[in-house]
Amino acid sequence: MNDKTINVLITTRFSDEILERFKAVSPNIKIRVQPAEKEKDIPNRAWQQADVLYTTFFLPPATIKSNITWVHSHFAGIDHLLEDPFVKAHPDIVLTNSSGIHVAKIGEYAVGMILALGHRIPAMLHHQANNEWPRNRFSIFMAQELNKSTVGILGYGRLGREVARLCKAFGATVLATKRDIRQPDSTKYTLPGKGDPEGEIADRLYPTEATAFMLKECDFVVITLPLTEKTRYSFGAEMLEAMKPTAFLVNVGRGEIVQEDALLAALQNERIAGAAFDVFAAEPLPPDHPLWQAPNLIISPHISGNMRDYKEKAAAVFEENLRRFIEKRSLMNVVNRELGY
Repeated sequence: MNDKTINVLITTRFSDEILERFKAVSPNIKIRVQPAEKEKDIPNRAWQQADVLYTTFFLPPATIKSNITWVHSHFAGIDHLLEDPFVKAHPDIVLTNSSGIHVAKIGEYAVGMILALGHRIPAMLHHQANNEWPRNRFSIFMAQELNKSTVGILGYGRLGREVARLCKAFGATVLATKRDIRQPDSTKYTLPGKGDPEGEIADRLYPTEATAFMLKECDFVVITLPLTEKTRYSFGAEMLEAMKPTAFLVNVGRGEIVQEDALLAALQNERIAGAAFDVFAAEPLPPDHPLWQAPNLIISPHISGNMRDYKEKAAAVFEENLRRFIEKRSLMNVVNRELGY
């Protein structure tokens, strides 16, 4: 690849400075920026000429003749691309994503929700809205202190490890489930100083099959799992029943991991103490969805990973991968199609 032009098609806007960094990787790189909201916004000729694609939500039509050998996703979640007909029609295309760039931001969000739930912030806001100074305020607002709590994390990848690091700083006991015990390697992008690179922070690790057993011990449960065929709707009534009635649930993974009807019933029946969700099976969450009225539920519109410097961090991953691509080295954040992430 060192002696031929590499045509890179980018479907989102980057600053001129970032684009110049991409071009500086090699004189053989030719960048075409074609901001688009759907595949039809991209001319067929642009699809056909591209060797590398940097995309947001879409891919070329499955029927188009393409030279693309590598697709990089602007986002961490890759499930929408794995189901695309183009990807299924081209099993040899390498897929990479921007996973790892927002672990600090989402980690802060998760801990923020833990603190908000534990310190009864939703109840405070309810009484404030009604101009109430409750007489039984000491019992109503009795906190579940993080430093005296056990936090269970479902999924001990880079995000789960950052949540663990932050919770441990508060003095919490940290438990986690993990598909295997292998540690991250140089093919995974990791923010310096974040997470748990050596896997030493969690007090105990459990196999995914022991999730319900782990939940029985937790005061807070944080879902950081990717969406795969194995995790889809895996957190339902059985898992909620395993939780303490005083425990709280936070989901920063994917909405379709949780069975929302079971969550609604658990909140309405006070089977759990509360929850905070940033992700939902249907987004935007429909205005008439019953979760809007669920007690002790904090809802945010899928913004936990929203950062002012998102594009700069995503560009850093792509720039490094461009360099590796030119030098015929292994890329970072390669998606395992069989595992789904």
